[in-house]
Amino acid sequence: MQQTALIPQPSSKQFARELADGRAVDAVFVVRERARRRRKNGDVFLKLRLGDATGSFEAVVWDGVEAIEPECAPGTVVRVGGPFAVDGRYGASLTVRSLRIAQPDEYDQRDLLDGPARPCHQMIDDLESLIATVQHRHLALLLERFFGAGAPTRERWCEAPAAKHYHQAYPHGLLEHCLSVAQGVSALSATFPGIDRDVAVTGALLHDIGKIETYATEGEGGAIALTDAGKLQGEIALGYYMVRRAIEEVAGFPADTAQALLHVILSHHGQLEHGSPVVPCTREATLVHMIDNLGGRLGSFDRIEKGLAEGERWSGFDRALSGSAYFAPAEPGREAA
Repeated sequence: MQQTALIPQPSSKQFARELADGRAVDAVFVVRERARRRRKNGDVFLKLRLGDATGSFEAVVWDGVEAIEPECAPGTVVRVGGPFAVDGRYGASLTVRSLRIAQPDEYDQRDLLDGPARPCHQMIDDLESLIATVQHRHLALLLERFFGAGAPTRERWCEAPAAKHYHQAYPHGLLEHCLSVAQGVSALSATFPGIDRDVAVTGALLHDIGKIETYATEGEGGAIALTDAGKLQGEIALGYYMVRRAIEEVAGFPADTAQALLHVILSHHGQLEHGSPVVPCTREATLVHMIDNLGGRLGSFDRIEKGLAEGERWSGFDRALSGSAYFAPAEPGREAA
């Protein structure tokens, strides 16, 4: 295999969601993941996950591994060619016949990188408006430490992805996810009695703060990888430590309020087997967990829909949903409205 061989320029961009059994691929994608594997006979091969703004797929390099491997580090934008096939046993995969680093004039980065539906500046405006509604003085001071202008965590939080795979796994995804959870929590706090809205909204905004230490992006293509701290400690422990330390720096922070807020962060995964060291034991923690879970699941629908071919209504099995997703055709006139 020659990684330097020129591949003819395709007439139009081939997107991940358009790949079908038997199709010859010649297109530019981002390397999302790369793993070195061995066959039963001892030969080395590469298992890749390639993708663009519409989705991702598996690719395998059987030949020329030593020459190809340096060209396809996670985050690299590559030009790849080969047959795409859907096997009844092994699923869909591209067999890589040629691969090289793509030239800047061969692709539009907007075709490769996914992102939120709303502009980042609009979400930041909504964030600041929501924070301004928090009346509890110490919680407002805490939020200012994390999200105020010039706060060292603000830019990292606004840029970070919300996940590695399942929902909002793109730049600004964490901002989009936490803001939508906090807005939902804010709305429902007025519906159910006995909820401390300020604690719930603050917990919703901070529940995933540990992810800024958990994920890192690599290369021009922004491949998402777990950091050493993310693997060794996990996002809940990292987030708890960050918020606990910030609370201790706010003079006079009430102990009961601190305990209520930290419980939201520790329990937001809902179950011990899902990574929370404790289960939700308060109204505020229960509300944040439920809306967080809802936001993640609906985010998975967004991810799945982007990867469907034109006119396709059912997805395949999705692990995040534990089933398939269905998308009804839009009623005439509704899209225009």
